[in-house]
Amino acid sequence: MKRIGVLALQGAVREHLQTIEACGAEAVPVKKPAELLDLDALVLPGGESTTMRRLIDRYRFMDPLRDFAETGKPMFGTCAGLILLAGEVAGYEEPHLGVMDVKVERNSFGRQIDSFEADLEIKGLDAPFNAVFIRAPHIISAGPDTEVLCEYDGKIVMARNAQFLGCSFHPELTLDHRITEYFINMISVEHQSITI
Repeated sequence: MKRIGVLALQGAVREHLQTIEACGAEAVPVKKPAELLDLDALVLPGGESTTMRRLIDRYRFMDPLRDFAETGKPMFGTCAGLILLAGEVAGYEEPHLGVMDVKVERNSFGRQIDSFEADLEIKGLDAPFNAVFIRAPHIISAGPDTEVLCEYDGKIVMARNAQFLGCSFHPELTLDHRITEYFINMISVEHQSITI
């Protein structure tokens, strides 16, 4: 069974764990860097990116997360998680993890009170996906090897770059598990953990 970790420092952790389990994979809350070692893939959940970065630094996750990225195993960032993955964040001199070839802008769709839902046409899905946007970022620009999977209102809101998947919205807050299934299917045979 594929083991998918969810960085469990802050944000929509429980919802991601439930969605992963609904897809038939093992969901693992990750609270310590050592818990990254036996995973097939990792989700960086939505939440508050500044708070998440502070906790990443406090619990010494930064280098282990970058090491995980270098293994080639898939990483999925939703909302704040996308900001953590991005190679560049508008208005900031340094990125967080800086592993995904995109530039993002924070809070692109307004404040919490401006949260909304929208039906999105996403490349690879056979029908629209009802997406929940909460203080969402968007991708300003994507590198040449980054595949844009979805745009909304002229803004890129989902993209894939190598083993990195990022979206502006919260797929875990719906009962539609197709995006999580898409992510789990990114796990290649050579990167699957072998458990006896």
